[in-house]
Amino acid sequence: MRISDIQRCEVRPGRLVEWTFSPATITAASALPADPRPPAYIQESHVRTARSVRADGLFVPTWLGTAFDLPGRADLDALERALRSWTVRHETLRSGFRWAGDELHRFTLAEHDVSLHREVIGDFTDAEALVRYLQARFDVAADALGWPNLIYAAVVRDDSTSIYAVFDHTNVDAYSLHRIPEEIDELYTAGVTGRPISPTGVRSYVDFCEQERANADGIDDTHAIVARWREFIGRCDGRLPEFPVDLGLQPGSALPTQKLMREPLLDADAAAAFEERCRPHGGSLVGLLAATAVIVHELGGHPYYRTVVPFHTRLKTAWSDSVGWYVGGAPIEVPATRDFDDALTAVRAELRANRSLARIPLARVLRLLGADFRPRSPDMYSIVSYVDTRPIPGSAHWTEKKAYGLIRVSHGDQVCVWVNRLHEGLWLACRYPDTGVARTNVRRYVEGLRDLITSVSARDDLRVAEPAFS
Repeated sequence: MRISDIQRCEVRPGRLVEWTFSPATITAASALPADPRPPAYIQESHVRTARSVRADGLFVPTWLGTAFDLPGRADLDALERALRSWTVRHETLRSGFRWAGDELHRFTLAEHDVSLHREVIGDFTDAEALVRYLQARFDVAADALGWPNLIYAAVVRDDSTSIYAVFDHTNVDAYSLHRIPEEIDELYTAGVTGRPISPTGVRSYVDFCEQERANADGIDDTHAIVARWREFIGRCDGRLPEFPVDLGLQPGSALPTQKLMREPLLDADAAAAFEERCRPHGGSLVGLLAATAVIVHELGGHPYYRTVVPFHTRLKTAWSDSVGWYVGGAPIEVPATRDFDDALTAVRAELRANRSLARIPLARVLRLLGADFRPRSPDMYSIVSYVDTRPIPGSAHWTEKKAYGLIRVSHGDQVCVWVNRLHEGLWLACRYPDTGVARTNVRRYVEGLRDLITSVSARDDLRVAEPAFS
């Protein structure tokens, strides 16, 4: 799925219809007792960060979403039934948080208490006006510090209906978004045609949060994972790593606005060649990180490329269909080199040695370290992420469905890079501070990345496959 902002996801005019939780659902939620299952550490960290940034006087929307088309003028009753069925299927979407002093407590609605309220907003004839409305509406309806914090919208036309499903980040990760078009389309089509769908048992992310938190709370500051993080952060001068190029930021300055760069990186043939080139060392993720290490050394001259690599925590297939924020991070440190093969070897070794560190939430590690990272930005560190989306159901039809993964671009001082492997090739999206220096250096990074991975993929050596890291 192509990652984009709302401004560039092919928004077209039409009649706008919205669905939010009904007043009856909100009333039912207000009377709920606390759910003993705690928030995940990553959820709690996200909400606390949002509260801290808001206390500094800055509203930083952090919602995620997906956009896709259904054919023709949608049957709104059938669509509403599909949206409700999909919502109650995933327990995290009917669960929220309340503050009790400085503690964050969960509440969770029963399925039968969930209903949707439909509202016809009106007809939009201008795409830009519709984009402005949607962004402002999503900012309010999917706020990290509010509940409910999700919204569905449809833009209805005679030839097609565009669906927008938007959530605060506490509820979803990128993989969750990738599955939405196929699942809602299937439910909607079944409702229109009368075709029955077999009941789908989906494991609850809320249950996962409880299990993960119990495991994390079972370690102390003597644990080997904590010691590894302590050493890594020490080598980063007591901070989590930033993108090692000049971004034109002044220490102590206000949190800058951000820009989004999103574009094709490689076509399908070039992406396949790059995968083949990197397979002996573990595949395209290793290659992307190795290429980044080479490029940022050329741009910034640092002796090491240090970063936190995001990994999914769906370690059992039972969680594969579940909507939630299943992400952890593992640190890597790659010595500066201009040689791609040396970087490949170093990255592979680092990932094999450190991937297990992602099993303990970083927020728990920082608490054990006593590290005081007072959040002033929604991004605690810069990332370079890689996901092969081709095995995801429905991915072969994303282009014809105009399917996008949506991210909100507002404020931040980090560089976040997402590279998705699509059937059409590699797609890159990069969120970065909106300064002249950052615009220049991020563009140099992306062009250097494209040139390097294209050139190394053209070589004929290292074709013998070895087992990938695990």
